[in-house]
Amino acid sequence: MTRADAVARVAAAVGRGTLGVACNGMIGRELYTRADAPTRFYMIGSMGLAASIGLGLALVQPSRAVVVFDGDGNVLMNLGAIASAAAAAAGNFHHVVFDNAAHGSTGGQRTISDRVPLEDVARAAGYRRCARATTEAELDDVLASWFDAAGPSMLLVVVDRGNVPGIGRVELSPAEITARFRAACTSS
Repeated sequence: MTRADAVARVAAAVGRGTLGVACNGMIGRELYTRADAPTRFYMIGSMGLAASIGLGLALVQPSRAVVVFDGDGNVLMNLGAIASAAAAAAGNFHHVVFDNAAHGSTGGQRTISDRVPLEDVARAAGYRRCARATTEAELDDVLASWFDAAGPSMLLVVVDRGNVPGIGRVELSPAEITARFRAACTSS
């Protein structure tokens, strides 16, 4: 499945009211294009920090589900975030990793996720639930109830390499993203 389609499926499953943090690069651009909402925080730069930001958000917003839209390259840049999320044991923290075994935003350089299963790393660190979806049918089956159970959780979604041709960038400035997201966090 394409990453853009997988991102859209996950966004539909969590709904627009769930707080979402999108890693920098193509995943954020795909989420913005396919399922933008004020409850989405788009990373502009800061590669590898989406999970750290999402964890902080989950800790200060314990009554709201937080879903991190992440990529394998981003996760590998900051593996310590997995240990921190596991140690914090925030039940509202859900980490979705779109894994194409490449840095899709910077030219398709290979990562090592084809040899280091990131969901196994999360499981070993102490995430409550971890799963891998490799087809659209598997993803749909998992998404039917994934966000109903407590985290921390990691759902790794295997996606094809490649980007949507001509996909636009997030059109909001970092200041606009922050103000809009802050307002969404403070509303019920």
